[in-house]
Amino acid sequence: MGKPLCTFLFLLFFINSVFSWKQDEFRNCNQTPFCKRARSRKPGSCSLITADVSISDGDLVAKLVPKENNQETTRKPLVLTLSAYQDGVMRLKIDEDQSLGPRKKRFEVPDVIVPEFLNKKLWLQRLKEEKTEDGSGTLSVIFLSDGYEGVIRHDPFEIFVRESGEKGKKVLSLNSNGLFDFEQLREKKEENEDWEERFRSHTDTRPYGPQSISFDVSFYDADFVYGIPEHATSLALKPTRGPELEHSEPYRLFNLDVFEYLHDSPFGLYGSIPFMLSHGKTRGSSGFFWLNAAEMQIDVLGQGWNDDYSSVLMLPSDQKRVDTFWMSEAGVVDTFFFVGPRPKDVVRQYTGITGTPAMPQLFATAYHQCRWNYRDEEDVYNVDSKFDEHDIPYDVLWLDIEHTDGKRYFTWDKLLFPNPEEMQKKLSAKGRHMVTIVDPHIKRDDSYYIHKEASQKGYYVKDASGKDFDGWCWSGSSSYVDMLNPESRSWWAEKFSYENYVGSTPSLYIWNDMNEPSVFNGPEVTMPRDALHQGDVEHRELHNAYGYYFHMATSNGLVKRSDGKDRPFVLSRAFFPGSQRYGAVWTGDNTADWDHFRVSVPMILTLGLTGISFSGADVGGFFGNPDTELLVRWYQLGAYYPFFRGHAHHDTKRREPWLFGERNTQLMREAIHVRYMLLPYFYTLFREANATGIPVVRPLWMEFPADEKTFSNDEAFMVGSSLMVQGVYTQGAKHVSVYLPGDESWYDMKTGTTYKGGATHKLEALEESIPSFQRAGTIIPRKDRFRRSSTQMQNDPYTLVIALNSSKAAEGELYVDDGKSFDFKQGAYIHRRFTFSNGKLTSSNLAPAHHKYASDCTVERIIILGLSPEPKTALVEPGNQKVDIEVGPLLLQGGKVASVRTIRKPNVKIADDWTINVL
Repeated sequence: MGKPLCTFLFLLFFINSVFSWKQDEFRNCNQTPFCKRARSRKPGSCSLITADVSISDGDLVAKLVPKENNQETTRKPLVLTLSAYQDGVMRLKIDEDQSLGPRKKRFEVPDVIVPEFLNKKLWLQRLKEEKTEDGSGTLSVIFLSDGYEGVIRHDPFEIFVRESGEKGKKVLSLNSNGLFDFEQLREKKEENEDWEERFRSHTDTRPYGPQSISFDVSFYDADFVYGIPEHATSLALKPTRGPELEHSEPYRLFNLDVFEYLHDSPFGLYGSIPFMLSHGKTRGSSGFFWLNAAEMQIDVLGQGWNDDYSSVLMLPSDQKRVDTFWMSEAGVVDTFFFVGPRPKDVVRQYTGITGTPAMPQLFATAYHQCRWNYRDEEDVYNVDSKFDEHDIPYDVLWLDIEHTDGKRYFTWDKLLFPNPEEMQKKLSAKGRHMVTIVDPHIKRDDSYYIHKEASQKGYYVKDASGKDFDGWCWSGSSSYVDMLNPESRSWWAEKFSYENYVGSTPSLYIWNDMNEPSVFNGPEVTMPRDALHQGDVEHRELHNAYGYYFHMATSNGLVKRSDGKDRPFVLSRAFFPGSQRYGAVWTGDNTADWDHFRVSVPMILTLGLTGISFSGADVGGFFGNPDTELLVRWYQLGAYYPFFRGHAHHDTKRREPWLFGERNTQLMREAIHVRYMLLPYFYTLFREANATGIPVVRPLWMEFPADEKTFSNDEAFMVGSSLMVQGVYTQGAKHVSVYLPGDESWYDMKTGTTYKGGATHKLEALEESIPSFQRAGTIIPRKDRFRRSSTQMQNDPYTLVIALNSSKAAEGELYVDDGKSFDFKQGAYIHRRFTFSNGKLTSSNLAPAHHKYASDCTVERIIILGLSPEPKTALVEPGNQKVDIEVGPLLLQGGKVASVRTIRKPNVKIADDWTINVL
């Protein structure tokens, strides 16, 4: 009884003491030695110069050495490699010289860069030498791409990308402010603070001494910078250092289990992506990515931050720029410069390195219902039947940690869930799926087969003494599988087979939570930095990638389970560059208040910009009880999140959509119906993301890059290139101001009313919907018949909504496959382009000529917005069939709706070529 009681008391204390934001639980920059040291450096303090520049194996190689007669002459040279890749990507690597015998090889993050990228290397043949503009120094220049060159300045050391030619303007640069510093590994010769660091009651050893790296990066002709998730803050990153910002914190990248996190804060949350984009009206966009899994801190430097040093820095005075300062505890310099110049170019260039988002199954793009916890099978069946009773579709029901046998993952509580396979099959009969949670903490119980195997095989992370690391989490005393080890990952993947995961079926998918990793009794609620992984890699070196490898192993397990046939679905809380290849993420343990509702939009937009398109926030807020208005508004907005899930903490009141009175049930039902109606459009966008990296939801400036009013707007967003959505973020709002960008008109999605582009409109804040608009010049595919789940909609007919622009033209696309398998990779899909011009609608094929997917689905309705004068008939070819153009509803459900010009039942198949002439 003693150990279970101890476990219970510890968890009770933890839940009561940590389930709210406590600032002193987490370190700030001054309490983080490498950050404090780096921030104390002054511009121009770097004394390194470039030497021995040459071309070798298609790269520019050089040494970085201290200047003569300098106090740093005892430091060993660093090795620099500069490489060029197709599509305007430059890679810079800086590391210790392995030929000089450093104490160990510094950690380089494996399994993030996709192999296809490495095949795009441009083999440099020659090096061009130039004098600096003032004639005092030397530049080495390499070809990067048409219109761009990579340049290394010898003294002082600086790297930059410029437009081609000696007078070419800078695009991106590193060390222009002279802040580069690289702490080399060294032998321990005396006891001092360099060899350990303390925080609260925890002490981490540092057997190799300080090993941090820091440098400045400048973005030229930029108005704003974006990216580097995850933070609950604005889309456009605010300055963290500069005049009047002396006591502010940098943006932290350190994956942590943060309860009820603060909004509008630079504090790091559950995931880390050290990728930043810039955008400005003058030039466009550029980007910078540092592949490094150690803790990172990044300053955005405000105007005037370095005015006192301008005489020694020699920065170009004719170019506006944003300066940033990047600091990391460990690793190497492995950085990538992206020239853009358009926003979508930068995202494409970045995902060309880390991979494009996985193509999800169709069901995963629909609505998910979750709670910590649905109590038992009876509760599951009751919730499922209530959705049907209230005519609300949903696709996935989720089970949190209480479904297991004592927090042992891959098991079921036999009293609460005695027949898990039967339960899943009953949901599956309606086209629905189930998700169960599998966290990384493994209960240390010798009778638990997962623990027994992992322990015997030596698959656990070790503590600094070499023993299996033992930390506390939901399961009490726990160990953590070393996911850096490919053998451990393969073993973990096998656990998802139907034989190993007893009670699982093909309709069961997985949720990875707590994978930062969360360790309740660890420093900052995570694993000690001196814990050891395969190859004696310290946890400090790979911390931010732990959840990524866990996500990868789980996803691979689901693929193995189906013999490689079916796409996996795995939701992860922690993330890192490349996570987009393995599934979805969400913004973690948010709170049921209007501020968290509001900040969900820039958080999701930032994730999309940095490759993770499949993301969402817990609708309604995880902690606390939302007022009914907030819950309704959240459903109305959440229907446009890429990942759409309602979720709540077990201490909150039940909040399924039918528990708030018939009127509010109706409003939430209509919001969910909007998502199901737009599933063909969303699925097409997910395929675009899978093919190109371009996110499903986008900042306005991604579609309107010259419109300065969009640059800092993060209250509205684009869904694809055709829809714009504006949330209502204020309680009791009577009106909402909406800026509609561009020169063309916009059509209200509910009423068809036309609004002028390039203007701000004051609209009534309607109870039944939030402002959403279709862009003139676009065609959107819909499905207007509502079923219990997306699976049951598979054979339903389509509606096309044509929104004509000032030229009476429009275009759009539709992508369809089996919604489940990997067959689309072999061409088994339908991909159509719809164009309307000169009074004619044309459907043409974008798929391979002999595509292997067939569908008998037809187009049931064609709605034409902005058509005048109003014609009466249309001619369908082939077939020479005349059909009437009638007045019909814009929407088939949702109260009062507008009447619009409609071609009903043209009897054309989505898979065929056809034209419809409006007569």
